[in-house]
Amino acid sequence: MQCYFYICTSPSAQYFCAELKSIALEPFIVSARKYRPQTFKDVVGQQAITNTLTNAIDNNHLAQALLFTGPRGVGKTTCARILAKQINQDGRAHEDEDFAFNIFELDAASNNSVDDIRELTSQVRIPPQVGKYKVYIIDEVHMLSQAAFNAFLKTLEEPPAHAIFILATTEKHKIIPTILSRCQIFDFKRITVKDAAEYLKYIAENQEIEAEDDALHIIAQKADGAMRDALSIFDRVVSYSGKKLTRKAVTENLNVLDYDTYFAATDLILKHDIPGLLILFNETLARGFEGHHFISGLASHFRDLMVCLHPNTIELLEVGEEAKKHYSDQSKKTSSSFLLTAIDLANDCDIKYKSSKNQRLLVELTLMKLASIDFDGEKKKSESLGNGRSKPDFIIPASFYRINRPAVGNKELKSKKTEEGGINTTALPTETIPKEKQGIQPQTSTPSTSDQPHRKEEAGSMEVTLDHIPDPTPSPRTKINLKSNERRVSGLSLSSLKAKKEHQLNKKEDVIDESNLPKAIFTEEEMQKHWADFVDMADKDGRKILASNLHSDVPKLTENFTIWIELPNGTMKKEIERDKYDLMEYLKLKLNNHFVKLRISVNEATAKKFAFTPEEKYLKLREKNPAIDLLRKEFDLDI
Repeated sequence: MQCYFYICTSPSAQYFCAELKSIALEPFIVSARKYRPQTFKDVVGQQAITNTLTNAIDNNHLAQALLFTGPRGVGKTTCARILAKQINQDGRAHEDEDFAFNIFELDAASNNSVDDIRELTSQVRIPPQVGKYKVYIIDEVHMLSQAAFNAFLKTLEEPPAHAIFILATTEKHKIIPTILSRCQIFDFKRITVKDAAEYLKYIAENQEIEAEDDALHIIAQKADGAMRDALSIFDRVVSYSGKKLTRKAVTENLNVLDYDTYFAATDLILKHDIPGLLILFNETLARGFEGHHFISGLASHFRDLMVCLHPNTIELLEVGEEAKKHYSDQSKKTSSSFLLTAIDLANDCDIKYKSSKNQRLLVELTLMKLASIDFDGEKKKSESLGNGRSKPDFIIPASFYRINRPAVGNKELKSKKTEEGGINTTALPTETIPKEKQGIQPQTSTPSTSDQPHRKEEAGSMEVTLDHIPDPTPSPRTKINLKSNERRVSGLSLSSLKAKKEHQLNKKEDVIDESNLPKAIFTEEEMQKHWADFVDMADKDGRKILASNLHSDVPKLTENFTIWIELPNGTMKKEIERDKYDLMEYLKLKLNNHFVKLRISVNEATAKKFAFTPEEKYLKLREKNPAIDLLRKEFDLDI
């Protein structure tokens, strides 16, 4: 601690000593405390909440328990203090009166026990000595313990008429619902970059600091919606740069990448300058920035350029006027398709960065892809498809192909250059394929020269392979499938299942010809023998359920070659009907009669034979072996 002694012998010396004393003893006050709002009009970015509280005070419609929730540094505690001050003003008090005896602030982070809450509730009963209300501000209320919350419930629900509770928290989800239901909740939002920059500009003018708009916007963006953080960053930057606040000084002090880095990177991408782009990225890493920071900022830069493409969305750009002009100029050199692809590539790299083992290589590969988005110096490799073919990165118009039919017997396919520089493909003979031969696929004919395309004829389809494409430079062979009446569908689609069912029905209808089918006479014994044989075959093949269901009753032969079986329940009937196709085909073959039919009926009374109670099981076993009854009596067993 330093001590100062002054000996003043003249008026001028006394004046100088007074000034020196005020300078030496005046402490520095941070901007977050010095410019803390004293009225609701001074609160930044919370107009909806401040207007509601002002009207509630004017109309005497203020609740006795309020909950202020929201991110850090947005004005929760400040609004609580302003509210506590204004509700005690009756018009006669001075505006600088703070009513300190009527305002009690409790930090729940360090006073979170039941005893602290009990002490608070005991003080609530005492009316205020000055003013009308006693206001209790409990900050970080979510830190209270469960027992403290329960001890606070009754007082919070029915407080005295002179008490008002204002609870503030950043984590509303940690507060029990019984507390939330007793409070009037106010959700504070983050401070926008525009509002924070305007307030910082007001403070800079008040302190006679020359500040650039871009510098203030960078501070506001770095604060991430918290006004207290913005003021702390402002004090830090002012201590670094003095009375002149520039964008360069702010970026150097805050260790953030400047706009110029991303503008330069975008110019190199548009010029397809991959070496220069990699050098720029290396210089960024040498300055201490991470690759993740660089690629995420580049994605945001592409987003800002996309915003500048339309005049209605320029207002979404949260930068200064000078930077906005740079964004507008560079956006004119790009297109929406380029920016969409660039954003997708940069965002994909951002997602994969943390899981990558070679993070620098991942960013460099992304930068090379960005520089090659609209590069047409050479053909790119075609995109690989799942079936082994390749998809060309160019589109040939459908009107380009003209298929003419030459005279009968001409088996060669000819191609010649058209006047437009394309290929005129003439490929098929005029012979029509008979219907009975449409299911046979002929072999592909061998071409006479390498320049002639191959042809393959199928039922309703044609495949043509071209060795030339309409491009003066040679390129890989491209397959083009021209199909007239066929379209591939998924094997699990509804259309494929329907087509398969119709095919099976048509197949069965084509086979049936009743005039030539066998109709031999057979007896019931023969039918039952073959029935039992099929049951044994099904049991050996592992179809146990079908064999058990067929064995549940003895089949009987009725009129018109109908086999009748009676089952105890409908479930067994459905199981047999689902698998009866194999059974009927087997019986028709063994009995040499194609007109055999199966009739299945359900008789619930027969279920008694298959579902026994424990007593019924015991009686059945006793009928087979009477010694079981003697065993039960000897050992006094229960059923």
